[in-house]
Amino acid sequence: MKLDEQPVMDVIGIGVGPSNLALAISLEEMRADGDAGGAPLTMHFFEKQAGFGWHRGMLLEGATMQVSFLKDLATMRNPMSPYTFMAYLKSKDRIADFINSRTLFPFRVEFHDYLTWVAHHFNNVISYGAEVVRISPVIDDGLIKFLDLEVRFGGSRESVIRRTKNLVIGTGLTPRLPAGIEESPRIWHSSRLLERAEEISPGVKRLVVVGAGQSAAEVTEYFHSRFPEAEVHAVFSRYGYSVADDSPFTNAIFDPKAVDEFFASPPDLKRRLIGYHGGTNYSVVDLDLSTSLYRTSYQERVLGNQRLLMRNMTKVVALDERADQVEVALEYLPDGRRDVIEADAVVFATGYQANDPFPLLKEIASECKIDTHGQLALDRDYRVATSDSMKCGIYLHGAISEHTHGLAAGLLSNTAVRAGEIADSISTR
Repeated sequence: MKLDEQPVMDVIGIGVGPSNLALAISLEEMRADGDAGGAPLTMHFFEKQAGFGWHRGMLLEGATMQVSFLKDLATMRNPMSPYTFMAYLKSKDRIADFINSRTLFPFRVEFHDYLTWVAHHFNNVISYGAEVVRISPVIDDGLIKFLDLEVRFGGSRESVIRRTKNLVIGTGLTPRLPAGIEESPRIWHSSRLLERAEEISPGVKRLVVVGAGQSAAEVTEYFHSRFPEAEVHAVFSRYGYSVADDSPFTNAIFDPKAVDEFFASPPDLKRRLIGYHGGTNYSVVDLDLSTSLYRTSYQERVLGNQRLLMRNMTKVVALDERADQVEVALEYLPDGRRDVIEADAVVFATGYQANDPFPLLKEIASECKIDTHGQLALDRDYRVATSDSMKCGIYLHGAISEHTHGLAAGLLSNTAVRAGEIADSISTR
C-alpha cells in the first residue's frame, strides 16, 4: 500500500451530506474571492454511499421540510452564492412557481433534488463508494504535520493512501434501534421506509409503528393511507404526540450568534439549554400532522371502523418473529397490563445518533484533548483541541459537535455559517 500519486490536499472531508457540501461551497467561493491568502485551497471528499443520498427512505410524497428554504447550504453565509436554493430554482425554471406556492418550506423531495444538484457541481472533488478505514499521523521532526487516510473503494480489500493537512469529519447520523432489537425482513428502522414498504403485501392486515417523533407520525400516516384495509398501531410511551416548538423566540436558538452564547456557557448551563429546547427538534411532531392524525382517528371512531389505533403510554416488551408475522408484546405502562398482537411488519421510528469519530481517530487519540464527559474537546471554530505537536487540523462538522456548539450543530439551520467558519479557520491557520 503506497501513498497515492495525487498531491497532498489542504482539506479532506469524510462524508458527503449537507455539512460537507456546504464546506465545499465555502472553500470554492473562498477560492473565487481570493481569500485563501495565495494559492487556492485544494479539497477532496470521500463518501461510503455509491452516490449522493440524504434520508432517501423518508422522501414521502407531500412531506415538507421543517426549516425555511433560506437555511440552505449557502444563503445564511452568502446570499449571492450560485449554490443557494433560489439559484437551484432558477436553474429549474421554477422561481415563479415556488413563490406562488406561498410557503417557506419546500417539499422534502425537492430539497433532496437541490442537494443532489449541488453535489453534482462538485463531482470532480468527490469520490463515492469510498470508505476511510484508517487515519495515521505523519511525523516529521517530532511534529504531526500531515494525516494519511487509508481509503477503500467499492468494498474492495485494496486501498490507497491519501495525505492531507486538514481533516473534516462530517459523517452524519446512524439509525438508532432500541437495545436488543435487530433488523429483519419484518422489523426495520424508519430510515428504510420506502425501500421496505415495497415488499409489504397489498393485503396486509396489521402494521405497528414505534416512536413519538415526526418520523413516527409520518410513517403512521403513510401506512394508514397506503394500506386502506390495514390496522395501523402507533405505539409510544407518552400520553400523546408532543408538538414541535417552532415559535420565533425559541427558534432563535438556531441563530449563528446563539452558537457563540452556547459555546461560552458553563457545562451545566449547556445541558440545561439542550434540555429546555430539545422540543424544537427531538421526539416532536408538527402541529398540522398531529392534528390530522387525531381527526382521522376520531372520525374512524364515529364511523365505527377503527383502523388507526393510538397505543399511548405503551411500550414494546418483546418481539417474536415468525415466517409470516411478528408477535408484538405490549405493556400498558399505567397498570402493567400486557397484550400480544400479530403484525405483518414493525417499524421503529426511534431516531438517530451521531457517528462516533473515536474509532477513526484511535491512532492519534493521545494527541486529542478530552472533556470531563469523555467527549472530544472542541474550539469555537469546530477544531478538535490537540497537543502542541499536532500541526494539522481535525474538525467535527455536524451533530457530533452538539455538546459544545448546541442544538444547531446537527441541523440545517446553521450549516452554511458553520461551514464558512471551518473554511475560514483552515485558511487562517
